[in-house]
Amino acid sequence: MALSGWSGAAAGLSCASLMLAASPAAAESFVRTSGDQFVLNSVPFRVAGVNNHYLSWGSPREVDRVLDAAVAMHADVVRTIIGPVIGAPDNSVPTIWAFDNDQANSNDLNVHGTYVLYWDPTSRGMGINTGANGVQKIDFLVAEASKRHLRLILSFLDNWPYIGGAQQMRAWYGSTDGTGFFFTDPRTQADYMNWVRFVIDRRNTITGKTYRDDPTIMAWELMNEPQAPLEIRDAWIARMSRFVKSLDPNHLVTTGEALPNAQDFGIATVDFLTWHAYPIYDGVSPQTITSMIGQSCAAAKAHQKPVLLEEFGFARSNRNPDQAQAYKMWLDALDGNSDCAGWLVWRLVGLQDDGAYPLDTHDQFDVHDDGGATWQVLLSAAEAEESQ
Repeated sequence: MALSGWSGAAAGLSCASLMLAASPAAAESFVRTSGDQFVLNSVPFRVAGVNNHYLSWGSPREVDRVLDAAVAMHADVVRTIIGPVIGAPDNSVPTIWAFDNDQANSNDLNVHGTYVLYWDPTSRGMGINTGANGVQKIDFLVAEASKRHLRLILSFLDNWPYIGGAQQMRAWYGSTDGTGFFFTDPRTQADYMNWVRFVIDRRNTITGKTYRDDPTIMAWELMNEPQAPLEIRDAWIARMSRFVKSLDPNHLVTTGEALPNAQDFGIATVDFLTWHAYPIYDGVSPQTITSMIGQSCAAAKAHQKPVLLEEFGFARSNRNPDQAQAYKMWLDALDGNSDCAGWLVWRLVGLQDDGAYPLDTHDQFDVHDDGGATWQVLLSAAEAEESQ
């Protein structure tokens, strides 16, 4: 969530009712880019979207509730990060995060035994869990999103160790280097590429479609917030985006960076850029974010490549009561600028299986379909994007 300046340039509806309310995006068409905009069937496609972090491990009901809430909000895109990643199932190689966190709900990182990648002590290399507590969870997500005419941005991996991610993968090899190792070590690079190939070639056990051929997926994201020295990161992004495109020319590719730099615009195999905005964490004002929106959209126009505000959050608290006003200011700035490509709020949640919404005591970014001021701002902004 690093943010220090733009470096590239100066509950009441039934499920059936919700399905009918969904945007009628053509299920057989891939989202493309044209200049600084996204297009679908040659018509502008403005992103009004949401993030949710537990779609890879939540129960089917929890996943459905988030997707139904996205439809109720008139969102057209949902983003999530594929995971989790663990050590060895027999603990011969440690898991560096709280995989056995059974005192919490899905929102609070109880993954209920789900993992997609692990260290295989028999082969002494990466293993992929294709079972019901593994990649089949992603099959379900893609199938359910398709039913609702929602598009997905899927990040292949998280940089952060909350559910393992790149940090668990470098720990497989005994490294404590949280930045450069993953992006330069031949073993972790090979593991990442094998994982990417698997995902792209995966045939969905529910729909029968390979992920490569499924337009439900709007874009592949290389990693959520990759963190490495600039030259290392740029080289890795260039190499891995080329690799993804060589396997899958159908889908868009993006970086997942919290703050991209000008070099990203020049990488032909990166179709659009991303940035993340968290003013309280990063010590800037909400007004600064509005200025950065203008700068990012100007950069998009100058380089003729879309830039997407892929995450944003403003904590909701007694000390800081104006979340809805901040969101309205930012979303009005995005809607009013024809060079902006859209937005995804962090984060939309639904009822957990305990029958309650998450308490959200950590970062206070949660949004849910409660009819409150923040929900109404997001709903109105999504409806405005839908009408363009």
